[in-house]
Amino acid sequence: MNLGEMMEMLRNPQAMQARMNELRERTERIQATGSSGGGMVHVTLNGGLEMISCEIASELASGGDASLLQDLVRGAHNDAAAKVREAVQAELSAGMQDLPFPPGMLGGL
Repeated sequence: MNLGEMMEMLRNPQAMQARMNELRERTERIQATGSSGGGMVHVTLNGGLEMISCEIASELASGGDASLLQDLVRGAHNDAAAKVREAVQAELSAGMQDLPFPPGMLGGL
């Protein structure tokens, strides 16, 4: 982006706001699935880190070991959350390359 384009964007805050809204919507559509227990537990999160689904293998669910199940769900959730964060950061980095922010202003994105 050249200096003229940057100045135009700064003069038009509505366009910048629209661009930021578009980026937010794109990141909200991100989904990632994490797993644990050798694939016996799967957790899917969206870009806002809200749980969309949690799948537990029937043999694990009927095993009766609540502590193990809790650990595996937590592990799958953390795996999914790491994948979502990575995808959101990549989406924001790509979408903000041409916005007129000084380096480091957005936390290194």
